[in-house]
Amino acid sequence: MALTGLEIFKLLPKTNCKKCGMPTCLAFAMQLAQKRAQLKDCPDVSEEAKQQLAAAAAPPIRLVQFGSGDNRVQTGQETVMFRHEEKFYNQTVLAVTVSDKLTGQDLKDRIESINSLQFERIGLHISVNAIAVINDSGSADAFASAAAAVKDTSSLAIILVSDSPDAVAAAVAKTGDSSPLIGQAKPDTAEAMAKIAKENNCPLTASAESVEALANLTEKIKAQGIEDIVLNLDGLNLRDQLYNLSKIRALALKKTFRLLGYPTMAFVPDGDADQQAAYATSLICKHSSIVVVNMVEPYAFLPILTARMNIFSDPQKPIQVEPKVYPIGEPDDNAPLMFTTNFSLTYYTVESDVEASRVPSYILVVDTEGTSVLTSYSGDKLNEKTVADAMVKFDAENLVKHRKLIIPGYVAVMSGKLEEATGWEILVGPRESSMIPKYLQEIWK
Repeated sequence: MALTGLEIFKLLPKTNCKKCGMPTCLAFAMQLAQKRAQLKDCPDVSEEAKQQLAAAAAPPIRLVQFGSGDNRVQTGQETVMFRHEEKFYNQTVLAVTVSDKLTGQDLKDRIESINSLQFERIGLHISVNAIAVINDSGSADAFASAAAAVKDTSSLAIILVSDSPDAVAAAVAKTGDSSPLIGQAKPDTAEAMAKIAKENNCPLTASAESVEALANLTEKIKAQGIEDIVLNLDGLNLRDQLYNLSKIRALALKKTFRLLGYPTMAFVPDGDADQQAAYATSLICKHSSIVVVNMVEPYAFLPILTARMNIFSDPQKPIQVEPKVYPIGEPDDNAPLMFTTNFSLTYYTVESDVEASRVPSYILVVDTEGTSVLTSYSGDKLNEKTVADAMVKFDAENLVKHRKLIIPGYVAVMSGKLEEATGWEILVGPRESSMIPKYLQEIWK
């Protein structure tokens, strides 16, 4: 169990040197106990005390990494139960299955369809992270062959899923240098699977049918010298899966129960693409660290990836675009000039509707610290001065010769002051972005 603040304090130098950024060693100890500080922040802690303090300093859910190169993924390392308490650190890893019963062109097509599951959303790249090779054939040779094909034709991280230690050993022999996540280790195969994981320096999945059985299994695996573990609850319906995933997270984060302090993995059962998308999104929300699906339809993946992006964005730091002037199409000096804020969702909505108008235009993006039009205006981050300063900074007067600026309809009230501040004619645009095409095509002069 984790040490209390007072127990940590007894192991610190007690010099109150302030090198850690805290006024006293006691204050630092309390922060360390609450996972709000790191042990490395204290430069004078003795080597003898470090081992005892490591448990208190470590995240309650262990960081586990697998894959290689730019597509290496990491999961776990969470410190709070709910995002609004701080933020979630490592987004859910999304994986798609490849059966080892597939061969030849069918196998290549499946892998390629997974590789192509990549999208652009409000300026961010979102995509699938891993391929889960499933030992449906029961053959070690077929499993190893399919795993090797995945490694050769995809740069995504690999998850090897088999109950057979022999099959896992054969597949790891083909993919070991890409650091796959291997499993599933069960009570009767824990020692054999742990040996493979240790020899190849791979993280290991532990699979059981209950939370209590998982705790016993991780203890058995840890005794074999394996620290990087992923937990899988096997054979549960969605209701029981969500309940037990929440239970595991609460025990790890609120009770610091180390035997369950690991990332989790859940498999979406077969069904049509819509059913799998709904199931996967539910698991992302509560609280699976890795979600494995069995479909490759792009239309179903986009909402899953979008939901994940929204859940794992920092609630205290809005997603922003760079403040500057963005040309849409090939505008000339007679093109319309409008402004919006640098909140990503606002900007990309406006950009999309300007593109839909087929009227080449300029969009001036004003820095409002990533807040929307109404939010920034009510907080006085968007006013005539910020807009006028942005126009000067980005040389608006040399972009167009008509001296007309289109402003969002929701802030029409600032038009008078903005005219005085800039000397430009202020045109009040539509309140809703969806009306921009009609405005530019029919009203803009």
